[in-house]
Amino acid sequence: MQVHQNYPLRKLNTFGINVFSKFFSSFSSAEELQELLKIQPGEKRLILGGGSNILFTKNFDGFILKNEIPGIDIMHTDDEFVFVRAGAGVSWHSFVTFCVNNNFGGVENLSLIPGNVGASPMQNIGAYGVEIKDVFYELEALHLHEKFIQKFNAMDCNFGYRDSVFKNKYKNQFAILNVTYQLKKNPDYNISYGAIKEELEKMKVDNVTIKAISDAVISIRTSKLPDPSMIGNAGSFFKNPLVRKKEVDAITTSFEDLKMPVYKIDENNYKIPAGWLIENCGWKGYRNGDAGCYSKQALVLVNYANATGKEIYDLSEAIKISVEEKFGISLEREVNII
Repeated sequence: MQVHQNYPLRKLNTFGINVFSKFFSSFSSAEELQELLKIQPGEKRLILGGGSNILFTKNFDGFILKNEIPGIDIMHTDDEFVFVRAGAGVSWHSFVTFCVNNNFGGVENLSLIPGNVGASPMQNIGAYGVEIKDVFYELEALHLHEKFIQKFNAMDCNFGYRDSVFKNKYKNQFAILNVTYQLKKNPDYNISYGAIKEELEKMKVDNVTIKAISDAVISIRTSKLPDPSMIGNAGSFFKNPLVRKKEVDAITTSFEDLKMPVYKIDENNYKIPAGWLIENCGWKGYRNGDAGCYSKQALVLVNYANATGKEIYDLSEAIKISVEEKFGISLEREVNII
């Protein structure tokens, strides 16, 4: 395990921000991580996964430990489910591909989401009507200070919309080692989102399968989201805001001509697409230097070449202010700001 100093992070974050970490190393097991935690004990630490949900606004003055724990294993099965454990350093899409190829149902709607397995419960990642909480069984995590390994079930994780206990109560306290998912042997398909239905029709799919849904999702995502290897980005930069019914009624009345899309969560709460709000404030396709708002999806902020993290952050702040001024809605960032 080599420890590097003044280590470049540009290739380790999907925004492609050119920053450096004071110290850097990687680990492939809990034992290696425990050894690394003995080194440079006075430095602040950051566990880095795929770097797909992070914005570095400056050099990191501490010790970055990159999680590269490998492995995908079938732990056990019963009549209905198969329980699959994946190392936190496994690419999320590689895990989804494994499940799709084995006809294990539950994560096909989450195809092509960037990042690693370890981030999936931390963020409670989701797309097209499915969230990690729907397939999560348990995880193991190492406490960064006390060095013990603890298991967390779904209740322990306290999942919320793009949220978990690891972003709040236990933020920066644990490193996720592995995650076990409960997947269906005989899956029922979630094609409730119109975009998936439309894509399946376009693909002339008569018999819906896990593979067909995965292919449809991949097609949708590649058509509207930039490839981070070509244009730096972290996918959705903001969460879709949850708004109370009376606020929705007031906004739809004030902006009746805009036909704002709203999605009912329950009797009192509705979800409004953040991308729609941003687009209707005129930001879609905006560019200032190398920082911009993607022309095909306003929810995605991009680094066209050499934007700084501060420039991306300042753009996000300007977007937040304009949405609040026009619609009275406060956007919350989904991306972690460092």
